[in-house]
Amino acid sequence: MPIHYGSQVEEHNCVRTAAGVFDVSHMTVIDVDGEDATAYLQRLLANNVAKLKVLGAALYSAMLDENGGVLDDLIVYKTTSGYRLVVNCATRVKDLKWMAKHASGFSISVQERPNLSILAVHGPLAISIVCKILEKNEFLGNDSGEKVRTLKNFQSIKLNDWFVARTGYTGELGLEVILPSEQAPSFWDALLDEEVKPVGLGARDTLRLEAGMNLYGNDMDENTSPLSANMNRTIAWEPDDREFIGRDALKNHQLEQKAGNLAVLVGLVMEARGVLRNGQKIICTELSGEIAEGFITSGSFSPTLKHSIALARIPANTESCQVLIRDNLIPLRIVEPGFVRFGKKIFT
Repeated sequence: MPIHYGSQVEEHNCVRTAAGVFDVSHMTVIDVDGEDATAYLQRLLANNVAKLKVLGAALYSAMLDENGGVLDDLIVYKTTSGYRLVVNCATRVKDLKWMAKHASGFSISVQERPNLSILAVHGPLAISIVCKILEKNEFLGNDSGEKVRTLKNFQSIKLNDWFVARTGYTGELGLEVILPSEQAPSFWDALLDEEVKPVGLGARDTLRLEAGMNLYGNDMDENTSPLSANMNRTIAWEPDDREFIGRDALKNHQLEQKAGNLAVLVGLVMEARGVLRNGQKIICTELSGEIAEGFITSGSFSPTLKHSIALARIPANTESCQVLIRDNLIPLRIVEPGFVRFGKKIFT
């Protein structure tokens, strides 16, 4: 997947106003099947897959190590025979080894699916265009478009060999289509024939940043607690007796959090001229008046908002903060992580 196919800004804006397609076939698809699939993933993941009561339902989860560090973040879908996981490409080898290490004692199969490709189609027009294409494909069924059109967020459906999900990484309406690799080029061409624009990694990054979505390796990793990465929603503490990997460590992280000693991931807005970049130091003034430091985990100019935004890890009791750019300290506004949704500014 290239950084861009032409203009990164134009690709970004196309997803916000019409429809764009991302070839994200580098992501890793893993099917976990067998009679112990639920019990296995309840142990492996911080979120609770038993909450997926309906076929095709999905959830976002962290996979943690024993210290409560984030090994990966992923999406889990409920299938007829078990579950489908889509994990990050950069963590593929590590994830598969970790999953194999903890499979002992469970009656399951863990199968990587390298024969599948993933095309993500996002934007206000994305769902209608994909449904139009699906309805022309007799192999998928004449009612395939209508079935996909009625999907709600974090739902999926299997259409013969195709797997279509209302999930994504842009903060826009859209679908992720997992399909046999040999069929991906024709689907790609059909999308381009409907004036869906190809989008590269550059715009994918600015889109997900505007949506306040984490990037593994930037905003969290094995040295980061999910409680320090705005990932509280990926942890299911109930039932009390579900002993998922990392649970005991997270209890200690909770105590640190209550004491104000655990850093937090926040959104930062800079409306002055300049660009916020990954790794920049943030000068923080705490409620006590003490000066402390944080750092930007993801930062960029926002094509939608026309100014810089960032995700940053700072002390929990920070009252105000600044960034040093070209020997000038520039004040920043602290907001909830998340800046744009469905093309509109969402912070105040």
